[in-house]
Amino acid sequence: MTKDSELTARGTTETPSEPFDFAKWWDRVGILVVLLALVILMAIIAPNFARVDNLLNIARSISVNAILAAGLTFVILTAGIDLSVGSIVAVSGVVAVIAAIAGWPAPAAILAGTAAGAACGLVNGTLTAYLALAPFIVTLGTMTFLRGLAYTITAGQPIVSSDLNFRNVGNGYLAGIPVPVLIMIVVYVIAWFILERTRYGRHVYAVGGNPEAAKLAGVRVNRVTTSVYVIAGACAGLAGVIFAARVISAQPTAGTGYELDAIAAVVLGGTSLAGGRGRIVGTLIGSVILGVLSTGLILMNVPFFTQLLIKGVVIILAVAIDSLKQRSFKFRTAPKAASETTRR
Repeated sequence: MTKDSELTARGTTETPSEPFDFAKWWDRVGILVVLLALVILMAIIAPNFARVDNLLNIARSISVNAILAAGLTFVILTAGIDLSVGSIVAVSGVVAVIAAIAGWPAPAAILAGTAAGAACGLVNGTLTAYLALAPFIVTLGTMTFLRGLAYTITAGQPIVSSDLNFRNVGNGYLAGIPVPVLIMIVVYVIAWFILERTRYGRHVYAVGGNPEAAKLAGVRVNRVTTSVYVIAGACAGLAGVIFAARVISAQPTAGTGYELDAIAAVVLGGTSLAGGRGRIVGTLIGSVILGVLSTGLILMNVPFFTQLLIKGVVIILAVAIDSLKQRSFKFRTAPKAASETTRR
């Protein structure tokens, strides 16, 4: 009896080994491998990197970008984009500081800044969903408008707040952990629960995967689309409040270029620009990678302009990885679609 007949008699068949799937590997462990390698490299190059106080400073420094990226994850999952979050950071910080100077309690000032960001997101979402305007153009326009609004309100000058309670939002500690880091953790826990454990989260993925099919399935696509921009705006508003509290002033230039770092963190974390695929945990890891990279470059005394060059390369690599993942996904699904067609 041959080997094949023996296997058949035992009810066992040998399946050919599957080819290496880059997309699956990257989604599972790739981003973690990159983070681990980067941390080890920085610890070797810059001995001060691994100090506890430095790690806490890194965590504090990434909190603003990480919160921005959390909100953008919702938008990008629906195949959208929001270029205005950096400007929302500035406007929300201005609103929060003005409220604090007016004597509002710190929680009320924080809420005011966050609500201002959500309102900006509502405008973006309404124009994108209900008027069917391209999100790139809409948010490019609101990015310019909101930046001009921040300059107009402040007359181009920083507005300083002397409210100590408000300052603690950006500079305080709770149980030895920076307050911004705790806020960031809360934001990600909530975002994870929404996307992974709620019906609304499934709708977000459905709209990004195939909006027409989602509409036929009863998903209110316009409402979901509008809501993700509101979430992104609220997160940008909260990030703006933290930034303003950290520098103890409202800066009309705050958040300039932050949208690019946030988008890079989302894509680097595995969320597809084409929508429908990605995880919020990956976004957090992507934000940490960018933060570790920036801090490491500073500790190595790399010139600022060189840092910009390196960040640009990282963004290009993130987009290239996303493109490779999409190709792998199409290659993986094409044979299945073909076989289903053949069976029919």
